[in-house]
Order: sequence, then structure tokens, then C-alpha cells
Amino acid sequence: MNAQTDIGRIDIKGAEVTFKAPGGGRVEALAATDLVIDPGSFVSLIGPSGCGKSTMLNAVGGFVPLTSGVIELDGDPVKGINPDVGVVFQQYALFPWFTALGNVMFALKRFKISKQERLERAYAALKEVGLEGRERTYPGQLSGGMRQRVALARVFVTSPKVLLMDEPFGALDAQTRVAMHEILLRIWEAHRTTVLFVTHDVDEALILSDCAHIMSVGPGQIIETMDVKQERPRHVDNIGPDFLEARNHIIRLLRQPGGKDH
Repeated sequence: MNAQTDIGRIDIKGAEVTFKAPGGGRVEALAATDLVIDPGSFVSLIGPSGCGKSTMLNAVGGFVPLTSGVIELDGDPVKGINPDVGVVFQQYALFPWFTALGNVMFALKRFKISKQERLERAYAALKEVGLEGRERTYPGQLSGGMRQRVALARVFVTSPKVLLMDEPFGALDAQTRVAMHEILLRIWEAHRTTVLFVTHDVDEALILSDCAHIMSVGPGQIIETMDVKQERPRHVDNIGPDFLEARNHIIRLLRQPGGKDH
């Protein structure tokens, strides 16, 4: 699978999402938003719970319809779930009755390729996430970090134009999260798929991203955009003054009225 650097552009133009409130009326989940995400970039949405970041991600994925505005992927309006968009959630969503290999192979069923090619690509994807030798293991026999690696292999094996990640490492312990960051960045640098990553963890956003969009408490809106200038690879053990300055600035933003650290 070749690195993708010319596809995966996301244009968000006046995108707004409102939902029906339980007691009647409407709730504005995402205020009118304009945003351009360049092909091959790694972009984070960061903010407290309820700020609209997951709503924006779900709208890009076609899971949530817009009330107004438009979202385009490579110039084509998003009108529903797009098979060129991969998604990794916090819950692994693996089929427990399939092995790791079976879960990854299942993602390739929609392609008109032979079973042998599906098998070879699935083996290669699992090797890429460090699960060589665990192909015949069932999800229930894997740790949380290993299950999330299977989920990564399953999505990257299809060579998506865009990868949406909604707090994918939120349920993992600190040490496993660091390992997953390293695996994700290594695969992303090899493929250069456009990544939109939702998190409420400031350090995670700064370690992973090219650019972080900070959102205020709902109705969701981007209150500041920060380019992350520290050179890669970044790690919690080698952060410098620029990283700390950026971290403290974001935390101050989130603690302002209408936003709080989470």
C-alpha cells in the first residue's frame, strides 16, 4: 500500500448540526463551522465532553446529517457513510467469533480480490501493527491494546482516504497508550492517510498532531487553531519548552468561561 498524499482533503463549509431535545425544541450540537483539512495531515479536535468534537467527526464520516452547510471529501459532498473513510472508536467493535486475521480479512470482503490476496493483505496489516504470530487469536484472548491494534490493522488494510478516530485510546492504561501512539504514528507516516483525531487529552493531541483545533463547550465551535511545531518524533520523555508552552496555553483556553479542562 503506497503512501497517499494527494487525496483525503476535507472541506467543511458552514457545517451546523442541531438535534431534537428530549423535552421539545432543538439543541445546537455544532455551531456553523468552516475548516479545511489538508490531504495526509494529522489533525486533532480537542475539548471537553459535550463540546461537539464527536459530532463533527461523525458528520465527516456521514453518520450524522448536517442541519446546514456542506462537508466535502476531495470535492464530493458527504451524503452518507463513505467506504473510503475508515473509523476507529474507543470500543474495538471486533467480531468476537472471528480471529484477528478473520476480523481484518472481513474488511476486505467488499473488494473484488481473491481470497488469497485478502489473506496476504491481512497478514501484512497485522504484521505492521506488531501482531505477527497472533493472527489466529480471538479478540477475547487479546489485551485491550492488542485489540485496538487489530482495529487499526482492519482499517488501514483497506487504504482509506480518511481515518476518523474518536478517543480510540481512552480506555487504555498510560503505558499502553504511549505504545499505541508510537504504532499509530509509524503507520500514519508510512501511509499518510488524512487523520481526524478526537481527544480530550491535551498531551495526546500535541504528541500526535500536525495541528490541533481547540473547541469550546457546546454549542460546538473552534475557538483556536494551533500548529504543532515541535519536530517528530515526540514523546512525553523528551518534551521541550515549546511543548509545555503550547500545553499550558490550551489548558488555559479550556478553563475559560464556556470551556474547562477535562
